Amino acid sequence: MTSALKLILFDVDGTLVDSEGSIVSCMQKAFEVYEIELDPKDILSIIGLSLPEAVARLAPQLHADSHDTLVELYKDAFFRARTEKGREHTPLFPGAREVLEALHAVPEYILGVATGKSQRGLDGLLEAHDLKMFVTRQVADHHPSKPHPSMVLTAMADTGIPPADTVMIGDTTFDMEMGRAAGVTTIAVDWGYHPADQLVADHRLSRFADLPALLRQIWPR
Repeated sequence: MTSALKLILFDVDGTLVDSEGSIVSCMQKAFEVYEIELDPKDILSIIGLSLPEAVARLAPQLHADSHDTLVELYKDAFFRARTEKGREHTPLFPGAREVLEALHAVPEYILGVATGKSQRGLDGLLEAHDLKMFVTRQVADHHPSKPHPSMVLTAMADTGIPPADTVMIGDTTFDMEMGRAAGVTTIAVDWGYHPADQLVADHRLSRFADLPALLRQIWPR
């Protein structure tokens, strides 16, 4: 089954925006309350998961109530940092804006996001960068954590676009596993937070600028 419309889903952290420094510093700040020092590599390994799942993996020795506390401390630290720094808090990767605008100009392309961010976090980021082209916005508040396929399945249901005409673009193993579970084409970017050689995907990108040509290859006109 194919349709005229094509759905292009993006992960956010590590794919559209470079939030590594902000996520690492805010997570370390949150964990100070329990005098736990986190290795940045461990923090990068959980980016892409929903926040409660990420915190639970980073501190399995703590009680669930402590996990809840850490989630709120992280959210507060991230919100304060974003308020102080604006778009510099999580800058777009080189070429991202230009490619998003070019894809948005193609009539049959529908753009969306599938992110482990909260609704508040995503709204704040999109507002800071003035990104208004995403038709479907799937966030952690309303879905099981990646790699569960719920975000992708809901985005397809919302837009009426089938798996054959959908791609999932991301930088983590969670993104790729989510896309495969939903039956869509997966595109891994190598500039994100999981090692590129760990990403099992249908296609791989090393430059944002190469995405339009890749999509034309996947969906020949």
